[in-house]
Amino acid sequence: MLCALAGASLLSGTARADAVLHAFNWRYADVEARAAQIQSAGYRAVLVAPAYKSEGSAWWARYQPQDYRVIHHPLGDTASFKRMVSALRARNIDVYADVLMNHMANESAQRPDLNYPGTRILNLYAGNPTYYNGIRLFGTLSSNFLSALDFGEQRCIADYNDVWQVQNWRLCGGNGDVGLPDLKANSWVIGQQQEYLRQLKAIGVKGFRIDAAKHMPMSHLNSVLTADIKNGTYVFGEIITGGGAGSLEYDRFLQPYLQGTDHAAYDFPLQTSLRNAFGFGGSMSSLVDPAAYGQALQGNRALTFTVTHDIPNNSGFRYALMDPVDETLAYAYIFGRNGGKPMVYSDNNESGDNRWVNAYNRNDIKGMIRFHNAVQGSDMQVLSHGSCHIVFRRGSQGIVGINKCGSTVNATVNMNNSVLWWYANYTDTLGSGSVVNIGSSSYTFSLPARSARMWLR
Repeated sequence: MLCALAGASLLSGTARADAVLHAFNWRYADVEARAAQIQSAGYRAVLVAPAYKSEGSAWWARYQPQDYRVIHHPLGDTASFKRMVSALRARNIDVYADVLMNHMANESAQRPDLNYPGTRILNLYAGNPTYYNGIRLFGTLSSNFLSALDFGEQRCIADYNDVWQVQNWRLCGGNGDVGLPDLKANSWVIGQQQEYLRQLKAIGVKGFRIDAAKHMPMSHLNSVLTADIKNGTYVFGEIITGGGAGSLEYDRFLQPYLQGTDHAAYDFPLQTSLRNAFGFGGSMSSLVDPAAYGQALQGNRALTFTVTHDIPNNSGFRYALMDPVDETLAYAYIFGRNGGKPMVYSDNNESGDNRWVNAYNRNDIKGMIRFHNAVQGSDMQVLSHGSCHIVFRRGSQGIVGINKCGSTVNATVNMNNSVLWWYANYTDTLGSGSVVNIGSSSYTFSLPARSARMWLR
């Protein structure tokens, strides 16, 4: 296959886009214990489980807050959270906290009122005041911090394409479920949420993942996330969409979020582009520069990924799962390209797929991160592309080649005027042993079937 800089795309360098580990549903003590491994693998940030009062052993119970004023749940408490942050900070690794500001726990089966955390939890606090006051972040634990005045009407979202319903009504499970109580953006709620985030920052948190940001009015988000709270922190929102520009969800939810805030967001448009490109009938040429036509976010606003915790763990999102080999090739793309902050998902097999346990420490993933960290800030140029493959360089330091198809692709590229070094070894960081050494004006990159190469000088 002959491609002489076919459809070359020159993309400018960006600021540092450090690799993020999503330690999904990990105990804080386990994150702390693995701090050295996480550092050795090359991660610069870890997204950890929501830090507040919640109950229940199921992973989704972490997304049902009862009280912002203490960190206490089966994965750890305030003391273990602080130890984890300290251990990671000692290794120059940032902690990103997963935070919920849209709703509180659905406790309608326990009690009819909307006083949080409720009498039962207040009695727990009163029964062991030394411990609970010792893990208190702010406020007083002798009374509730939310009441019925702090919640919107009890109505379930019926139309997930209706912006008003999505941002003002409740997330419900059906079959008579009254749903997750939706918080109002009144001055008291905003003040409590601001104080909570400030306390996490004081502990050393350097970023916030805003869960269910799609379900919050922009005015609520911007009222809570003031300049002082955002200063020195990476804020990124979860706005799940099934596509990029031109798709209904993008146009009604993600685009207004990007226009109405200065936050980053999960790059669901890019994940859709990856699924389409790697899927049957898709073309790798569509990955030359998907941001140019709205099918990926601009790099400085993008948290890039191949899989998030919702995709395998919620039946409604499993359509977005990629074939395991395609997922690996997609990881090579997001760690190789210029743009976005790439994230690796690693769980405890909550979904039962057994695909992502210890994924953070896989040798191929660590090789991708090593490549990514080495080429930070360098430009990107696509050298060759087609229905099966894409080859691009990162400055003069690295070359990425990906072949999604079932037979070898040989991509011949004109090296005249290339910034790549001649007579220098570029070695595959993924461990294949493949070496590129350019010795003439024409070089053929050999890409084995269903594989990626990340050659680093």
